[in-house]
Amino acid sequence: MISVFLHRNGVTVTQPSIDPAWLAAGNDAVLWVDLSSPTADELRVLSDVFQFHPLSVEDAVAQRHHPKIEEYGSYLYLILHGIDFRAAQHRFATHDTDFFLGPNYLVTVHDGQTRTIPSMHDLCTRNPRLLAEGPVALLHRIVDAMVDHYRPEVDKLEHKLDRLEDAVFERPDHNAMREILELKRDITSLRRVTLPQRDAIGRLARREFALITDEMAYRFRDVLDQLVRLSDEGLLFQDRVGSLLDAHLSNVSNRLNRVVKVLTVITTIFMPLTLLSGLYGMNVPLPHFPGGDGVQFWWILGIMVATIAIMLGVFRRQRWL
Repeated sequence: MISVFLHRNGVTVTQPSIDPAWLAAGNDAVLWVDLSSPTADELRVLSDVFQFHPLSVEDAVAQRHHPKIEEYGSYLYLILHGIDFRAAQHRFATHDTDFFLGPNYLVTVHDGQTRTIPSMHDLCTRNPRLLAEGPVALLHRIVDAMVDHYRPEVDKLEHKLDRLEDAVFERPDHNAMREILELKRDITSLRRVTLPQRDAIGRLARREFALITDEMAYRFRDVLDQLVRLSDEGLLFQDRVGSLLDAHLSNVSNRLNRVVKVLTVITTIFMPLTLLSGLYGMNVPLPHFPGGDGVQFWWILGIMVATIAIMLGVFRRQRWL
């Protein structure tokens, strides 16, 4: 689906089609063309009307690309990712959004699953000033809103990390391995999303391109600061979850050592008892203890109890128990 927003003479209106005259040099019109989950015929607008470079059109048609920014003559081509945290899959998924930024136009191409651009449609129709500021300002608003959507998901991630830390240290026997590994995957996905975007936005903030004025560079610098904080938090989360995993494995190892120690003590205690009962269970003559045949059982039972007591005393003295 193609949505066309035209701002001219202080008014923003939607248009059913694109007039190539709006793109002419010196035209005071500001144009935003949004292609949401476009068909092959709709994608021809990029090459037939705007005459974008074939390589940039090819990248826009591709399903997935890393965030980047490139300059093609009179326009900039950007690929940025909107966040989409999928709790069931435990990963920060992303949706590519492609931007073609020209002197008086902005073209966006996406798969229709973004939350940011539909909300920007409503703002453009209700507030003419959005397009009046120019296509670069509109690009900034979209990118800023995309980055703002990261914060609630990162806060949820931090809350989950705090809860797991409490569970691991307050309840060492808590089986948290699966949750820790899922959280580790979430954090890795977060860093995979934020780091490439930081580099792309950084080029806009440094004003490497003529289309970006000093004023807009300051605005993009604010977005860059947010991405830097998010990437730093992702690095901190990664260190915390690594320490949490080490602590949990240490708790599991200590618990296993205690279980093995108890089982070893029990096995060691029963070794002489098994030997004694085996000897006196054979059908061969053996030395008798004082008393008749009816007393022999109690002698053997007493020896077993005394053996157990002596061995437990030795174990405690050696601090094995």
